[in-house]
Amino acid sequence: MSGKPPINAALEAELRAEFERDWRLELRRTVPVKDRMKIGRRPMPQRPAGERNRDFEEVNLGLGPEDAVIEARRCLDCAKPACVTGCPVRIDIPTFVKLVEKGEFAAAAAKIREANSLPAVCGRVCPQETQCEEVCHLRKATGVPVAIGNLERFVSDFERCEGGAVFPACAPPTGRKAAVVGAGPAGLTVAGELARRGHEVTVFEALHEAGGVLVYGIPEFRLPKSILVAEVAYLERLGVEFRMNFVVGRTATIDDLIAGGYGAVFLGTGAGLPNFMGIPGENLVGVYSANEYLTRVNLMRAYDFPRYDTPVSPGRRAAVIGGGNVAMDSVRTAKRLGAEEALIVYRRSRAEMPARIEEVHHAEEEGVAFHFLTVPTRYLGDGRGRVRAMECLRMELGEPDGSGRRRPVPVPGSEFTTEVDLVVCAIGQSPNPLIPQTTPGLRVGKWGTIDVDWGTMATSLPGVYSGGDIVRGGATVILAMGDARIAAAAMDRRLREGPVSKPGAGPEGEA
Repeated sequence: MSGKPPINAALEAELRAEFERDWRLELRRTVPVKDRMKIGRRPMPQRPAGERNRDFEEVNLGLGPEDAVIEARRCLDCAKPACVTGCPVRIDIPTFVKLVEKGEFAAAAAKIREANSLPAVCGRVCPQETQCEEVCHLRKATGVPVAIGNLERFVSDFERCEGGAVFPACAPPTGRKAAVVGAGPAGLTVAGELARRGHEVTVFEALHEAGGVLVYGIPEFRLPKSILVAEVAYLERLGVEFRMNFVVGRTATIDDLIAGGYGAVFLGTGAGLPNFMGIPGENLVGVYSANEYLTRVNLMRAYDFPRYDTPVSPGRRAAVIGGGNVAMDSVRTAKRLGAEEALIVYRRSRAEMPARIEEVHHAEEEGVAFHFLTVPTRYLGDGRGRVRAMECLRMELGEPDGSGRRRPVPVPGSEFTTEVDLVVCAIGQSPNPLIPQTTPGLRVGKWGTIDVDWGTMATSLPGVYSGGDIVRGGATVILAMGDARIAAAAMDRRLREGPVSKPGAGPEGEA
């Protein structure tokens, strides 16, 4: 699967031109490479674990201006920057980092926004350690990469808090209209890209707030919702229109959108259908999918009960099944809601966990216990239909499976029972089936994902494109955004070739 737009000749030429600018040359002269390599990485300030695990305030506090400049000074300003190849949205990382080194923070933010419509989000939740930072030449030389993600967060926060936003140049209006279905990271990215290209963009969102998984799935302590509100407001200033409480597939179909004058349609409805294990007792009160649990807490503000009347079972002994980032979000949320014991139950070992290292580390600091090589086989209820315990089985690792991770194998006779009164199943999500079910001719794969041409993100229907979890079945925010940039480029080409949209045309339905 592709997730990164190609580095074409135009991008290579742009990177080279920026590299050869006089101010970049002067920075390289001022601090030699050997001196840059001696500078230690600036640590991310964070709140004490014993304080933060009782509330939903943000854990990481962000770099200050002085540390940001020092961290940017570590960048070697490579002539062939591998970090750009590691970025799914192709940010000109060296230029934005060098602008930070120079102290031009607003200009650095503007440089990021040329490729990324959600920098404050990506600076917080993007796994830079496996992408841009993993291939950083400084990492190859010293073992410690430039903290690209921390710098991205710094400049985006500076832009928001200091009022230094610099809007990228937008193309003249084209008179063409594009529809974006779903206001998640892929949809928001497509909307921003097409708006900058001069097209009229309408985003249709089923929920009452924009953001998709960013608003319902990621807790406040990792991504404050005020930041997402600011990012959406930025898109609105670019001219993007949002129509909330609009369920495409019910309020209107894809065919209705096309008939309403939208020359290109992007499907970014994500993977919001929760998966369960199919074991006895999953219908007991107190057993949640991670999707429901996090939606209640994040989008519906259950963490602020009783001011928001959306209660969830607080749980005295909470168990979260799974080892990914969603599992970490769920178990850390349970701890903050008052669980005396919060457990991760994962069928493989620590080495196979897909969660970010930082999230696992934060969970451990906050008092979360990890039960590796363990899998539940049944949930037991009390006389009132509430979960009270779970039966588990010990596992051992066998040969690698299709994912490359060693396959867990049951250990005979290792069954045991442990007390729990809250269970969150975080073993993945599947694509929402509504769009495929209501769109004749839309080709889907074995697991319900939409089939696309990875070079353009075009679906089997002319003028309809897709990206993110609805085609991947569950991935990262930044991969969804990478898909979206590929799709936006293809949609732009199609829109410019088509007829001008009729004024006022659009689907009927509730706004």
